[in-house]
Amino acid sequence: MIEREIFGHVVDVMCMDFVHLNGTNQCVDPCVHYTELNEDWRSTNVSMGPIHCDQNRNWQGWYRFFLHNVSARIPEYCVKSHSCGTHAPLWIQEPHPTQTGIIVTRTVCNTWSNSCCFFNTHNIQVKRCPSNYFVYKLAPPTACSLAYCAEGFVPVYISIYLFRK
Repeated sequence: MIEREIFGHVVDVMCMDFVHLNGTNQCVDPCVHYTELNEDWRSTNVSMGPIHCDQNRNWQGWYRFFLHNVSARIPEYCVKSHSCGTHAPLWIQEPHPTQTGIIVTRTVCNTWSNSCCFFNTHNIQVKRCPSNYFVYKLAPPTACSLAYCAEGFVPVYISIYLFRK
């Protein structure tokens, strides 16, 4: 069974996504079937260069971000405008899921004209995968010269040691 957060509650669902294989739709795990986004211009550290737009991209399925061949994630904070290879960078308002295997819906904002959510927002889905990376079911932004940002991500591991007397 697969768990998904809906309206703040974790519920079991049968399938997260389908792919068309051998003439039939088959249930797939987005942690296994995703498209890699290896575009280094998406980095929060990029402020110069050509302006990119994700509005007209054909977003199909799930995506995993990489920067310099290292797993990355969408920022959870208001990224300054003219970053990430675009005019108005896209970021998520709520935190990434902390539990592995849970899919959550997150609101995507954009930074422009001294506002952290200038253009209309939209929603995406996010899943934390077993090896501590994230995959995203992305949607096109509401205007052009908006593009998804990415930043490096190092998972924090908490070790608990039990000592016996």
